[in-house]
Amino acid sequence: MKIKVAIFGRSELIDYFDEFLKSHDDVEVVPFIYTKASDTVELIDKAFMCDVYLFLEELPYLYVQQKIKKKRLPAVQVAFDEYMILTSFYHLKNKHQVKLRRLAIDVPKEEHVCEVLSELAINHDDIYTLSYGNDKEVNISNVVDFHKQLFAEGKIDYVLTSLKEVESRLQDADIPSYLMVIPKINIDHAIAQCKSIARLNTSQSAQIVAGYVRIKDIDKVREEKGVEFLQELQQKLYEILLKFGHKTYASVLTNSENQYVIFGTRGVLDHITNHYRDFPLIKEIEKALATPIEIGFGLGLTAKQAEDHARLAMDACLHNQNSSCYIVNDRQETIGPLGVKKHFDTSRLYQALIHKAKLNNELSYNFIDFVQLRNNEPFSSNDIANYYRVTKRSAERTVNKLLVGEVIKVVGEEKPYQKGRPRKLFQINM
Repeated sequence: MKIKVAIFGRSELIDYFDEFLKSHDDVEVVPFIYTKASDTVELIDKAFMCDVYLFLEELPYLYVQQKIKKKRLPAVQVAFDEYMILTSFYHLKNKHQVKLRRLAIDVPKEEHVCEVLSELAINHDDIYTLSYGNDKEVNISNVVDFHKQLFAEGKIDYVLTSLKEVESRLQDADIPSYLMVIPKINIDHAIAQCKSIARLNTSQSAQIVAGYVRIKDIDKVREEKGVEFLQELQQKLYEILLKFGHKTYASVLTNSENQYVIFGTRGVLDHITNHYRDFPLIKEIEKALATPIEIGFGLGLTAKQAEDHARLAMDACLHNQNSSCYIVNDRQETIGPLGVKKHFDTSRLYQALIHKAKLNNELSYNFIDFVQLRNNEPFSSNDIANYYRVTKRSAERTVNKLLVGEVIKVVGEEKPYQKGRPRKLFQINM
């Protein structure tokens, strides 16, 4: 699964970053380009469908760090550390032929400069450092004034800055200045960190799925058609279920009650939730057997619980004359029948998504497809995460927008883990 990374940076930085992503097929970049670092305050709200937020510069992150902490967003910064300072010193000395003395530096943390200077045995006396990492708000003018005053007093010959906006202002004032260079290793580490966060957030549920499948009114079929005919039907049914098991990574067994038993986990659950409206397994079996069948799926934290719930789902099939399929989840709630379309006003839902939840056109249409695909059954943020192929945390941000806009409402809970808090279930509020 590809992870979606929202990257905040200037256009030239994002172009530079793209070169390092050519060997990362599992990363999809969503660029958010700014000219001023303060633009990220508005840009960050547009990235809610991304898995991780990556900041290529320190200052933009500082502008939104309170919002990140408040919303617990998964954010990564390209490190401004010893590697960056060392790489920048190398470029100054070898590319620009500048001596590493009589300069001023601004950085998030002063200790990184001290460590590099000590390692290179460079005299600290004529190198001036301004640290802004502990400031609640970075005042660009104060940083510029720090460098201007040192230059006016004749204490420095040039400036090494970590802030693009500072470089621009100093160059306008004819003060020699150079922007720090991001080393490749820092970018590699940032990409690896993004992947690690995304994998952690997409850890899958350990829910078990059990299913029972049987020919409806089997005694009547045996009496009217004979034992051999019934055996042929059973064999055809078994072959179809074996293919289904292979596709969903499930096991298919028989029992003494002329039923077939399906055991699986993620693969079966994904198949079920992706086919609420049009359950193809029923149609395939009906076409091959030309007789009604009954299917009951049960979800549970243990195999025993899943089996018990599958039996309850089979009981629900007794109320239908034709083929039917039901699901009983771990809260013993019955969902179904599958394959029977539940209608809702798509036009009204679209208007609510655009005007109340403030989603864009693409996300609105995708959410309508999601509701239709699930046949307007209750869903969790985890279901949205699986559908959009994003992390659960990204899906939760979408859910919050839908709740605030009163497009959806809470209709229950599910608990797919033996430990931990239950998940809320939602349904469209119309």
